[in-house]
Amino acid sequence: MKGVQVLGFKKSGKTALCEALVGHFAGRGIEPCALKCTHNPNIDKEDTDTDRFLRHCRTVGAIAGKESALFWNDPRKLSDLIAMLEGEVLVMEGGREHAVCPRVLVLRDPAEADELSDPGLVLGVFGAVRVPGLPHFETVEAVAEAVLARGFTLPGLDCAACGRDSCGALAAEILAGQATPGDCATTTVALTVHVGGRQLTVNPFVERILSSGIRGMLRELKGFGPGPVEIRIG
Repeated sequence: MKGVQVLGFKKSGKTALCEALVGHFAGRGIEPCALKCTHNPNIDKEDTDTDRFLRHCRTVGAIAGKESALFWNDPRKLSDLIAMLEGEVLVMEGGREHAVCPRVLVLRDPAEADELSDPGLVLGVFGAVRVPGLPHFETVEAVAEAVLARGFTLPGLDCAACGRDSCGALAAEILAGQATPGDCATTTVALTVHVGGRQLTVNPFVERILSSGIRGMLRELKGFGPGPVEIRIG
């Protein structure tokens, strides 16, 4: 999935850029999805029904006439949420601690760039503020074209199976042209897991354990032989 991470401090205009990007992609027939990271302690508004239920439950679902939602009463891993999103391009607002996409910065002052991101992860800067050494985007359309040309989304597992310490290290190499998203080890695992038609991201270490265990058990069955193994659970 193509992807971009929009970073900026409060009242910088990052939400406006995210909204404009998803609208631009949708208008072109490219299905967007969005993910917002916030440092606020709670997501749901106080005194709503779901908020009242969450005081007693670990998980609360909500279904309305035109939308659905699922709330957890504890933080979830970014990799879990990315795996649940559906779309051709991800627009992620915030989350500078999670380096899974190339970044576009929206700044109030050039000095903020160093606070928000390592330059090696930055696709460019959008808005009136310019930063020497970083590409600058004048329009939403220019940002969108850069995302389609160079955007990507890594799983956020930080499993180090690719030989790098983190997804952020691989992301920097991809932007520098020294690697590709295909170098992410999760794209080459032999075992895939689909739940409800959606493929889950599998840590390569977990994949090796599961594959070895499943094959070990199947070897005890008559008729087992070499070749791909397919197991379906309805």
